[in-house]
Amino acid sequence: MTSLYRTGLVLPAAELGPENPLPPLRKPEAVAKVSNVDELPPDLAENIGYGRLDTTLPCLLQDGYTRERIERELPAVVLENDKLRATVLPSLGGRLYSLVHKPSGRELLYRNPVFQPANLALRDAWFAGGVEWNLGSTGHTTLTCEPMFAAEIDGPDGTPVLRLWEWERTRDLPYQVDFWLPEGSEQLLVAVRVRNPHPYDVPVYWWSNIAVPQNEGTRVLAPATQAWHYGYSGRLDLVDVPGELTYPARAEAAADYFFEVTGRPWVAAVEADGTGLAQLSTSRLRGRKLFLWGESTGGRRWQEWLAPEAGGYLEIQAGLARTQLEHLRLPPGESWDWLEAYGPVAADPAAVHGDDWTAAREAVAAGLPSAETMDELHDAWRKIADVTPESFLATGSGWGALENRRAPMCLPGTPFPDESLGPDQEPWLALLDGTPPDGDPLAVPPATLVNRYWADLMEYAPKNWLTWYHRGVAHWAAGRQSDAVRAWRESVSAAENPWALRNLAIATAGHEAAWLYRRAVALAPSLRPLVVEAIAAQLAAGLPDEASVLLDGLPVEGRIALLTARTRLALGDTAGAKAVYDSGFEVANIREGETSLSDTWAAVSDEPLPEQHDFRMK
Repeated sequence: MTSLYRTGLVLPAAELGPENPLPPLRKPEAVAKVSNVDELPPDLAENIGYGRLDTTLPCLLQDGYTRERIERELPAVVLENDKLRATVLPSLGGRLYSLVHKPSGRELLYRNPVFQPANLALRDAWFAGGVEWNLGSTGHTTLTCEPMFAAEIDGPDGTPVLRLWEWERTRDLPYQVDFWLPEGSEQLLVAVRVRNPHPYDVPVYWWSNIAVPQNEGTRVLAPATQAWHYGYSGRLDLVDVPGELTYPARAEAAADYFFEVTGRPWVAAVEADGTGLAQLSTSRLRGRKLFLWGESTGGRRWQEWLAPEAGGYLEIQAGLARTQLEHLRLPPGESWDWLEAYGPVAADPAAVHGDDWTAAREAVAAGLPSAETMDELHDAWRKIADVTPESFLATGSGWGALENRRAPMCLPGTPFPDESLGPDQEPWLALLDGTPPDGDPLAVPPATLVNRYWADLMEYAPKNWLTWYHRGVAHWAAGRQSDAVRAWRESVSAAENPWALRNLAIATAGHEAAWLYRRAVALAPSLRPLVVEAIAAQLAAGLPDEASVLLDGLPVEGRIALLTARTRLALGDTAGAKAVYDSGFEVANIREGETSLSDTWAAVSDEPLPEQHDFRMK
């Protein structure tokens, strides 16, 4: 019998912390670049050049977390039958946290024993483990640490289905993820639907990222004889499969491998004894990928950073395009849906780990549901896709409800109720009613909505410092940087405020940027994200004395400690910079690929880089 129930997941967890109120005007650091686009097949090159995000607006950064973990209870929903038990975290992007095969007692996923955000997602905060549902753009979704709506509906066979849904704000797309576990099934079925309610094409990106344990004998298999390799060199190159890449523990460097799938799409990670996890889908979800951290010092350090004392992991992934560097066009008014299945593998280890690649793949594929079965289950799910939930298990954000207030939409199956509207939406509800935003220039302004509809409303709103500020952010998000600068200057003229001054600083460089940052900090000296940016701007402009003034009195910890070391180094105080390292510190939001810790160390010491500061991936 299949059951669905709410529970609590208790584990050591860090606080996510507050959002950074400063709009992210620079390009997302998570966005990868391809250096050899002109060498690629035309369709692949075209998709790589289409739809990339220049900003995560209207979403703000989530960089307020620390490395301090205490026991906390996270809301969870469990779906189980006599074969599988699936645990889902609706408050954290709907992450499939755990999938246990009950007859064997095996955990099929990499289950992180802690909740520890780190700087890998489009909005910074991300956590490792389980299965992550990525809608939006290249890089981990803006929703990975956000709540989703959750509800129970009746499945096509009468068993309960767990439905999750939300409004993805960078693309303004509603989507749903339905978990279905028929009685006696050894496959957790996950149906996904993405809808475009707009009268124009929208770039679409989807990848299901599946973390599994990595051991010495772990082998990754997919129906492919070639894969596109992408590493930290920025090149996308076609390589042969299998090769050493199918045994991730033998790899030195971190890398992505996008399989050129032939036939029905699936991917599996299998241990030395032939057991493991397989993921398969209907044909729309065509892409399959292996991500590995590699066995370098930096790769091992990153895994320990993300999941302390939990052992290594890799990711097998499934997406709409053949690589994660591409976006596809979702036409006006259309929706795309597909069905995924997650379940155990139990294959002959001699075949799976043999030299015959075809036989190894067939040993896994033989135990998977057929394409016909997947299509039949998909058709059965479509009959309940539009069923509207009557009661909720969890509540998401109010952004979908706000968009529905602005322009009512027909979205059967995924209601965005007015009850979800909250303080974040209040200024924009008021704007719909004709009342423009206004307020204290020193108070944190509401986050700016930047799509074409809200930007037009703001253009016609009465002029004050805050409407000028919002106009500037919307112009910037649309790529109209000169218009943004004019708007922010008008904002500062209307009322001196740190928010427009900071944005103007980002729009310029050198001494002028440094000066604008100092003006902004003078108005908001306790806003840590602003102070951090301002100190970095002084150093970039070659003004270490000004950086030192801004650092005065600040606790020497986290990123402030790193900036302190850099400032002392720039002032010629190498011993003082070294002393900061010797005192010990951690930068909680060190970025994947960032080398500031190792670069600064190299400038202050000839000694080997301490392991705790070694995040180098190449």
